Amino acid sequence: MKPVTDSRLISDGLQSKNQDSLSSNIFTIDVGGQLFQTTKQTLTQSGPNSILSKVCNSDSVSVPFIDRDPELFSILLSLLRTGNLPSKAKAFDLQDLVFEAKFYGIEELLVNSQSNPSQFEAFNLEKSLILNLSGRDSPSSICTTPYGSVHVAHGSKITSFDWSLQRKSTILTQFTAVDSLLSLSPFVVAAGATDFSGLQILDLDKGFVKQTLYWENVTRSSSTVQAIGSSTDYLFTSFESGRRNSSAIMVYDLLGGLRPVTEIGHGEIFGADLDSAIPATKLSWVPSYNLLMASGAHSGPHGVLGNIKFWDVRSGNVVWELKEKVDCFADVTVMDNLSAIFKIGVNSGEVFFADMRNIGAEKSWECLGDSRKVINGKKEGFGCKIQSHGNQVFCSRGGDLEMWSEVMVGSLRKNDNGTEDRMFRKNLMGRAKDMGGSRITNLDFGGNKMFVTRKDQQFVEVWQSSVRGS
Repeated sequence: MKPVTDSRLISDGLQSKNQDSLSSNIFTIDVGGQLFQTTKQTLTQSGPNSILSKVCNSDSVSVPFIDRDPELFSILLSLLRTGNLPSKAKAFDLQDLVFEAKFYGIEELLVNSQSNPSQFEAFNLEKSLILNLSGRDSPSSICTTPYGSVHVAHGSKITSFDWSLQRKSTILTQFTAVDSLLSLSPFVVAAGATDFSGLQILDLDKGFVKQTLYWENVTRSSSTVQAIGSSTDYLFTSFESGRRNSSAIMVYDLLGGLRPVTEIGHGEIFGADLDSAIPATKLSWVPSYNLLMASGAHSGPHGVLGNIKFWDVRSGNVVWELKEKVDCFADVTVMDNLSAIFKIGVNSGEVFFADMRNIGAEKSWECLGDSRKVINGKKEGFGCKIQSHGNQVFCSRGGDLEMWSEVMVGSLRKNDNGTEDRMFRKNLMGRAKDMGGSRITNLDFGGNKMFVTRKDQQFVEVWQSSVRGS
């Protein structure tokens, strides 16, 4: 006879085994007199060097006790469970959460949850915070980091706000005013001015000049910085000689101690030909094309003239060039995601678009505004700023902001050259109370935030999609 097996015994045995396995995974911790139960997997999300991981992996049989605030711990425990802060976290001061996260060794998780670029919602941006600056000087230049921290040049000072925008520090520089500022790491920036020789690499944490880079121009005069840009491998700096008769773009190795790699775009002014050495005043790297966009303009007897050049850094050759004569740009930006260039006409004040796939065609620019507008010589676009971020283009007009986005349509008409027509639409930004004010002087983006500065204002505006309150 076959032995009789009681299925209930098997079921009870499996259930008992599963319960034992589950109970061995549950971990109880006492924080400030309040018991919390979670799993060991959740606590190990804090990283191997965190207090929570060490407590979780200890051999002690008693319930571990941590003498900290239990309410703040509950917020951070939710962060470990989901990777995001719960909605009730808005009731707490962010700085308190920062201090607690530092104590437990999980500040990096908090940083990622609060400044994740994927949380940037362009259509839902509102002015949410004001960052006040010391002194009477208005911001001349700003730069950001991917984590949402921001460095602000105002007068001879640079003030830094950390990713939480709660802590700030200020250093004094040798510059009268910083005209170009670029973040190389959370605490290191490249800074230059149009009236001070050399590009300085500054350690903002320790407050000293790490290195000064110069352009050895043929006139042997001082060389001032007109623009700064970077890629993952290179630092680009546009220099102009102190005599203002020559200019060039220097390329430095970011990974090799800022060793000079090459010089491109060297130009000299000959006689009355002022166009032969217009320095680049904006440098933007285009990763998908592996090209450097350099743009510059100047006012002359015949109005504002300029050029936009795309350089192959390896060969030192210009791949594309757009010469601006009729309605030169007040500002220009390149959108790598959509293979497009946008400018604001200095005379018309209208936004123009150029498809990078069609550069070199007889008519590269397409007006997105009123193409019938009569240019009356008033320079309607003077002082306007334009900047791309993600899939949107942000444009300032006086104190107002507008955003241009590509419209997705089912079927697109074909151009004569076989590429598709593209359509962009304008959206006004912010609430009614956010609009207007002094002319916008700087636009930049970091993490899930947009930073705005204005003429004659001693503060920085922070625009976010999730308003925490000002």
